[in-house]
Amino acid sequence: MPNFAEWMLKSQVFTWGKQTYLMGVLNVTPDSFSDGGDFNTLDAAIAQAHYLVKSGAHILDIGGQSTRPQAAEVSLSAELERVVPVIRALREHGVNVPISVDTTKAAVARAAVAAGADWVNDISGAVYDPEMLGAIAALNVPIVLMHMRGTPQTMQQLTEYQDLMGEIYEFLARRVEAAIAKGIPSSHIMLDPGIGFAKNYDQNLEILRQLSKLRTLGFPLLVGTSRKGFIGHILNQPNAQERVWGTAATCCAAIAQGADVLRVHDVKEMRDVCLVADAIWRD
Repeated sequence: MPNFAEWMLKSQVFTWGKQTYLMGVLNVTPDSFSDGGDFNTLDAAIAQAHYLVKSGAHILDIGGQSTRPQAAEVSLSAELERVVPVIRALREHGVNVPISVDTTKAAVARAAVAAGADWVNDISGAVYDPEMLGAIAALNVPIVLMHMRGTPQTMQQLTEYQDLMGEIYEFLARRVEAAIAKGIPSSHIMLDPGIGFAKNYDQNLEILRQLSKLRTLGFPLLVGTSRKGFIGHILNQPNAQERVWGTAATCCAAIAQGADVLRVHDVKEMRDVCLVADAIWRD
């Protein structure tokens, strides 16, 4: 169990350990690996957000920078132009679930929260931008700190580990210390092992088998396996959108190992998966 019982954001109470929560992915990008270009207009993004919430999403994760392998970094202005109008429009159109902004830039985090976002999901563990932790402390919002190495352009060449789970654990522990030192309350921190980020096929499976080792850090865990390449490898399925039930199997594994939040594209299907898996594994 985490070292605190719950978060409350908007009207949503997150009682950690009681159930699995779903973070619905809404990429407002032209080049994300699975849905790039599908929702990068305002009308399409609003419609998809409503669909995800209706399907059971407890949180929406809005991202304007693709983080697939080899993805090029976009400028600050481009990321702001993609993300901020969508968050503002979602609030204006009655979307009242918590919104997470998927960014590594403090300036995007500030603008997104001002537009209506509730927390920040930083794939770099707040390493890329030295202003990020201070910004989160000042904004008084939660942050997800993820493990990765390098950048999306280099991460798949950085998969050599002596002790995979031990090194993920130590990285996350150091980032927690840095966050708290900057004034972020421990009750505003969530951790993510970074499946697919500087991890190869075997390592992704090892994380799913041993995820519970990260529970002793004392923070809620977010896991994002949705439609990823290692699932495609197992299924011999190059089309990411055809990996739904492979994703479901990884979601079951993550729940059995203590994941609190699952970041998924296919919310409707994973909602059913979570309800049954929670009935099996949650007290």
